[in-house]
Amino acid sequence: METPWDNSLLDATGPAGAVPSRDIASSCNPREAGRKGLVLIAVLWIVAVMTAIVAVVGQTSRLNMKMAIAATDEVRCKWACRAGVENAIGVLNEDTKDSDCLSDLWSDNDEDFNDVVMERCQYSVRVTDEAGKLNINVATKDQLMALPYMEETIADAIVDWRDGDDDIQAEGAEVGYYENLPIPYTIRNGPLRTVRELLCVKGVTEENLYGEDTNLNGLLDSNERDGDLSPPSDNGDEYLDEGWIAYLTCCSYEKNVDADGDNRVNINQADQQQLQDQLELKASQAKWIVDNRGGGFRSIGDLINDNSPKTSSSESSGGENQAEPLDTQTFSQIADRITISGEQKLPGRININTASREVLVTLFGRDEQAEQVARAILTERATMLYGFTSIADLLNVQSMTTERFKAVAELITVRSDVFTIRCLATANVSGATFRTECIVDRSVSPGTILYWYQGANY
Repeated sequence: METPWDNSLLDATGPAGAVPSRDIASSCNPREAGRKGLVLIAVLWIVAVMTAIVAVVGQTSRLNMKMAIAATDEVRCKWACRAGVENAIGVLNEDTKDSDCLSDLWSDNDEDFNDVVMERCQYSVRVTDEAGKLNINVATKDQLMALPYMEETIADAIVDWRDGDDDIQAEGAEVGYYENLPIPYTIRNGPLRTVRELLCVKGVTEENLYGEDTNLNGLLDSNERDGDLSPPSDNGDEYLDEGWIAYLTCCSYEKNVDADGDNRVNINQADQQQLQDQLELKASQAKWIVDNRGGGFRSIGDLINDNSPKTSSSESSGGENQAEPLDTQTFSQIADRITISGEQKLPGRININTASREVLVTLFGRDEQAEQVARAILTERATMLYGFTSIADLLNVQSMTTERFKAVAELITVRSDVFTIRCLATANVSGATFRTECIVDRSVSPGTILYWYQGANY
């Protein structure tokens, strides 16, 4: 018996293992194969584009993250600098004000000022005494000429810049010079407000002002002794040329009070009884002051001379009506308590405890003897724990004559109120740095800010 064929199966598959004719046709169709190839290429392109997008997005994200970290670190360092400044002001306010020297905590304080660690950053502080510098607003031309690398043309131009007239110094410059520059500007014709204003004065360059110490840290860094290999340009030696900014100021002064904060006695105005009572002088000594002041002493140093006795006699030979010159011992005891000025603030007084050799030389002239006196002062004060406590202590310094002392007595002091605070903060992660510089007057608690500058570096 024959088995009937399943026509439906045959129609579907044909003979055993045979491929349907339409599948064979489609598999051999070049258009269909082309479409599949295009799809594959499109997929590969999409993958490539998505990979590029992911890479760009990742790079952008990393860049944004670094920028966010840098911005955060900048803010962190900014407030770290503020903390450093406030720390320094606190130290200055706690410091005793009877005298100021380089051994005080505001000057010598590694623990509180160097590499102070905060959250993800650290700061360092440097405090300098403005009274240890030459005040450019009251300095004479001879004093300016005693500064390192000073030229007469620049000294004359500085005098012209600060004076109130249009009279030109021998080699100076007045309004006509500055108004005819390619980019003209107005001459000050008044006191300089900041030391950096010197850069506006004819002939003054950044090299003059900053020297090799462009970061103003007072240290000879590696880039400041490598010649022209890296900024700043330097001479490659082992000595730091600090520039005039280390020797000049425009905001130093001394309050006209003694170590206890009491007003000084004006020896040109006080009568004999006041001199006796307030200075605890003998009647004969007070009488000598009144009899010899004439039109007024020009310096408290005029109370003594080379012939002054070392110590006072126990009794006055002629009684109260006999004038007796002051001895050097008595003068030393009252030197900080007397004055010839009625002003409350005495501008430009130089602190002999903090002034550098270069600044001390400007007090005594430009000769070899001036250099010897300056070095003798540095040597003498190095042996003192608290420095000179009175300007009269200079009389004990080798090479110091009475005449030299009298010439500088109205130019010097042993205490200070105005200080520059420089703070540098560095971030631990990004390496961002932030600098703050301010000048503070501590005579008014908690301190008056006279100048403020801040900025970030990366």
